[in-house]
Formats: sequence, structure tokens, C-alpha cells
Amino acid sequence: MQHKSTLLLRAVKCSGPWLARCTQKQPLSHCHFTGHSAGRGVSRVAMKTHHLTQCLQSRPTLSELARSLLCRHFSGKDFHPSKPGNKKSLPENMDSFEKVRAKLETQPQEEYEIINAEVKHGRFVYYQEGCCLVRSKDEEADSDNYEVLFNLEELKLDQPFVDCIRVAPDEKYVAAKVRTEESEASTCVVVRLSDQPVMEASFPNVSSFEWVKDEEGEDVLFYTFQRNLRCHDVYRATFGENKRNERFYTEKDACFFVYLYLTKDSRFLTMNVMSKTTSEVWLIDGQSPWDPPMLIQKRIHGVLYFVEHRDDELYILTNVGEPTEFKLMRTAADMPAIMNWDLFFTMKRNTKVIDMDMFKDHCVLFLKHSNLLYVNVISLTDDSVRSLKLPPWACGFIMDPNSDPKNCPFQLCSPIRPPKYYTYKFAEAKLFEETGHEDPITKTGRVLRLEAKSKDGRAVPMTVFHKADVEDLTQKPLLVHVYGAYGVDLKMNFRPERRAMVDDGWILAYCHVRGGGELGLNWHTDGRLTKKLNGLSDLEACISTLHAQGFSQPSLTALSAFSAGGVLAGALCNSHPELLRAVTLEAPFVDVLNTMMDTTLPLTLEELEEWGNPAEDSTHRNYIKRYCPLQNIKPQAYPSVHITAYENDERVPLRGITCYTEKLREAVAEHARGAGEGYQPPTIVLDVQPGGNHVLEDSHRKITAQLKFLHEELGLDCTGVFENLKKFLKL
Repeated sequence: MQHKSTLLLRAVKCSGPWLARCTQKQPLSHCHFTGHSAGRGVSRVAMKTHHLTQCLQSRPTLSELARSLLCRHFSGKDFHPSKPGNKKSLPENMDSFEKVRAKLETQPQEEYEIINAEVKHGRFVYYQEGCCLVRSKDEEADSDNYEVLFNLEELKLDQPFVDCIRVAPDEKYVAAKVRTEESEASTCVVVRLSDQPVMEASFPNVSSFEWVKDEEGEDVLFYTFQRNLRCHDVYRATFGENKRNERFYTEKDACFFVYLYLTKDSRFLTMNVMSKTTSEVWLIDGQSPWDPPMLIQKRIHGVLYFVEHRDDELYILTNVGEPTEFKLMRTAADMPAIMNWDLFFTMKRNTKVIDMDMFKDHCVLFLKHSNLLYVNVISLTDDSVRSLKLPPWACGFIMDPNSDPKNCPFQLCSPIRPPKYYTYKFAEAKLFEETGHEDPITKTGRVLRLEAKSKDGRAVPMTVFHKADVEDLTQKPLLVHVYGAYGVDLKMNFRPERRAMVDDGWILAYCHVRGGGELGLNWHTDGRLTKKLNGLSDLEACISTLHAQGFSQPSLTALSAFSAGGVLAGALCNSHPELLRAVTLEAPFVDVLNTMMDTTLPLTLEELEEWGNPAEDSTHRNYIKRYCPLQNIKPQAYPSVHITAYENDERVPLRGITCYTEKLREAVAEHARGAGEGYQPPTIVLDVQPGGNHVLEDSHRKITAQLKFLHEELGLDCTGVFENLKKFLKL
């Protein structure tokens, strides 16, 4: 049940007709997406009476590998650990709303989002219990019978939690990555497993790490070192009598970073050297880690590829050739170069590859097409393909770690519906749905897939949620969500506050604009660099279409965006403020021009392929000036804006947000001076929170502040929302 965020597989078109030779052999048939509807999430969760537990598996997946592409959308962890806290008594004279809100803000965060970094290896389960790294026998994993391996308090961190666990092949060592919710910096702790477990070593600023075992049976830990959010160095270390720690690889190009990924069969450790649009993969023999690594294919600008292994064959998910969308290729492991890649399977047009999982005799592809989810099961014994259309309410996959070759388990979720389990059983060639309690939203809520026509005629998909029994939707409040950057899908994981809003009558609309990845790689290409304004046109068209079709009205419409989504949200406030009444922004990227001009910032060089290079290219500079939120503020009637920022955020510098806020307040004040009597100026709130993490989704303080702001600005009573929210937070 591991967190699997959307697969960030994005690339620009590769040039050169010679690449076509890798597609000469006939592939399997295209995905036809047939079948009857049967029965995004971004977290691996187990739903038991609305209680979510996120667990981390022992091995990353292709989606995790691709997700590691550094960008300003990063949110640390989608669910953060609980904070200890003391319950406070509430004054008797406090009204009902304030009591609920105060409870939400003071309640320890342990009601529906608890991290248990958990790995099953051999006879044991490794996980975090309190402030300790522990293990217990598999059958006793849920009991109190466990062995303490390491006390996290020894690291002298403020409320540390285990972010990731890796166990050495023979269980001689366990490595755990530890951090706090206040920072993205991580420490990797290595513990020797013996009668008296002891910390063998600790490495600061580790990003990815994996164990392999050499010919002599010695455990070797490979890890990447992160400096200023950049991973350019790979190290390998051994422990015990032959203790050593040496640098294995250094990437010289500042636009690239390195990430480690162990193939599912543990045969190869892959060293992935990636930029936003280009990748290069090296194979480290899992049985001979001291041998020189083998290059699969030298980096080619615009070509991305990700590698799995099975039975001496490499399965390569890549965008090479035409069309420039992802397709699956394979080649012999000892002949990995691109001229030997044979086209094995292609996706239907406008299909997004969410994830891929490899089994003994099957390859499973998790896909999104026409804003609906599908699973394609490819038999590797006879090359047959079975395509399954998933329930229309589903908006996101949550993958489960699985060592059973007979079954492929996963979960489906949506912003307003907690995850539900499904299992595809290969022997029966059937998808089985978890039975039991059915969420009431199944009958009381509606999910609609709509389209808006942008200025250039492109159809822009939208996903809309509302209560089924509402007669006049024009009088209901509307909350619009947008992102539109890096080829990343708009996050549609379950959020209790979103469900509470729908239960209280709100309409939620998710706009899948260009720049995101919902319709594949070209959807991203059409919304980056000098096409970024396409995303703005798409967003404008989506909101106008919603109003025209009877979903709310401008005076009851709010817009929500985080990080890079703040570019389009801020731009819309400048260009069409009349469409909105209120806006909430989280760690918003609103100073694109100045940020991309400053190459000393951690992510500027890595993001030139997304935003352009205004320092050296006047075309990019002039284009960014056209949409950059900070550059286009002017005196006019703006919507009210609530901004949440983080004091030590390395991805979106605080100074850009404060400059934006000050300039926006000045413009609002100037407009108010000339607007005459009776004009009510908008509210501009900047809420700076401590810490250096980028987005803390489950902060009760942040959630309640935003909800209160939205209801006040739209003139609504928010008591009902907070009462509904209590059902999920178990207050």
C-alpha cells in the first residue's frame, strides 16, 4: 500500500529520423479501452472506517522515480506524521463554530492521517513505533510485541519520523531515512541487526538509497547525496570489518540530477540521471556491484526512458520515436542500446501512463484516458492484452507493494471519496472489488466529466463534484482547482475538508489545463515555455463554461492553487478578476521572472526547460513578462486572496511571495481610492508559517484558516462544513 503519486513522464518531441528504426517491428495492438464500467490519489493508504494509514514499501516504483524530477510542485509527503499535543478546554461562552474550529486547530494530528513507514522483509515487519524504529515478526506486526532497533531521538531532531526503510538482502542491516515535517533535509541511519542492534552509521542529506549484495555476500549501500535540493553525487558504502564510504558517480550537468531505483526482481540497481525532458540510465549489477556500471543509452535531448527487468530482458517505458508519447519497448539485457529496442506496446492517443508494475508473467499498466482510469494487463507469455475500464467515480490510483506474483492489488480514490481496494487476479483474469461498507457519497454525490473550449478550440477536460439532490446549482458556492505545470496531473487525492464541503453543498471543479499531464506528454508541451498562456486560456474557458452551464456564479466562485499552480491562478486574477470572488494560494510561485533570472536559487537551472531562460533569451524574458503574476498587477477590483507561505521554503522563496503581496495590496488600495463610497476592497491575507517544508497538506491550522476565509468572503455560514469535517477527524 505504498504512496504512488502521478507518474511525471514528460518530454518534448525528439528530433532525428534515425530514431524511427527502433520502431520497425510490429507492436502489440493499441489500447482500445473497451469493456463495461465496473466497480489519485497521492498516498498509499488503508481505509478502515475513514482512518487512513500511509505505509512506505521497501522498493520505489517507476512513478516514484519519475516523481523525483525536482520542481516547485513538490509537497514533501502527502500525509505527514502526527504531532503530539495537549487537548485544551474550550470556553463555555464560545459559539458552536468557534468551538469546532478551535478543536480542529488544537487536536493532535492523529485522527485520519498517520504515517507508519513499514516494510515487510522475510519473517519481519519493520516500522516506526513512537520515536523508535522497530521490527516484529510478521504475524505479530499489529501487536505490542516488537524489538526496538533505534531511538530516533538520538538524532536530536524536532519530532523526527521515518520517511523510508530499506532492509539489506540478508537482513544484516536496515537503513532508514529520517526527517521532520519542518524540513526537506533527511538523514539516513544504518542499523546493524544483531542480538543488540546498534547504529552503524548515519549519512546526512540523503535522497534515494538501495541495498545490494556482492559476490562475497557483503551488503553494499548505494545512496545519493542532496545539496540545495540537487542530487548530483552517488556514494556506495560498506560496514563492519570492511567499512568504507566512497563516491561512485558525480553528475556534471547542473540541469540533471540522479535517482536510484532497484528493479522489482532486485536484479539491477538503476542509476537514473534525469532532467525535466531527458534521461540516461546506468545498470549496476545487483550481484556484482563493484563492476563498472553499464550504460543503457546515452542521453538524447528530449528522450525520457525508465527501465524494469524480467528474465534477462529490459522493459523500457519511453517516449522515443513518433508519436512522442510513452510506449513500452523491450530488449535483451546484454544489448541495451537504443538501436536494439523493439516496440512492444503502444498507448492510445491522449493517454497518460500513471504507473507500470512488473510481475512474473504479466506487465500491468495503469492509465488515464479521456479523464477516466484504466488498467491494461499484458501477458508476457502470449502477448495478449486485457483492458479494464475502472469505475467512473475514480480519479486516482494508489498502488500496493506486492510480492505475490498471482495478484495485483491497488486502490482507487477521489477528492471526496476515501480509497477502495481492488485486486486483479491473474489466474482468473478478473478484477475483484472490496466488499463491505459502501461510502454514502456513492448515492448522495455526483461526479461529472465535462469539457470547455479554449480560445484556440482545444477541448479542456474538467472533473466536477456536487451533491446529487441540489436543484439550483447557480446559487451554490464553487471551488475551482488548477495546477498546469511540469506535466503533473492535478492532485485529486482524498481530502476530508473537500468531502465536508461537498456534503455542505459546495461544487468542486478540477480543471485539467495544458501544462499538466492529464492527456499525455503533448498536453504538457502545449503549456510550457512560450505556450504557457495556453494554460491561462484553458483556465478562463473552464470557469466561464462552468458558469454558463449553471454551476454557481462569479460572486460565489473561489479558486485554489498551490506552488506552480499559483502562476495560472495569479495570472487569472490579473487578467479576469471578475470571474472570481476569492482565491487561496499555498506556497505560490508568483514571481516567475525574478526567480528564473536568479541562477543561484536551487531549482532555477533545473527548470529552464519548463519556464525558459529569461536571463539569456529575450524571447523567454518578454513572454514571461506577459503572464508573470507579480509583473502584471494593476489597480483594479481583485478577488480576495489568502496566501499561505513557509518561512524557509527553498523551492518557492518567501521574498517573491512577500513582494507579490505588498504590490497586490498597493494596487487594491489605489483602486479603492478611486472607486468611490460604498466600495468594499478585497481582503489580502499573507499567512507565513514556520519551517522549510513546501506544502503541509494536513495542517489543521491551515485548513481551518482557509475554510474560514472562503466562507467569510463568499458570505456563507461555515458551521456546517466544520460539523461535517468532524465526522472524518473523529473529534
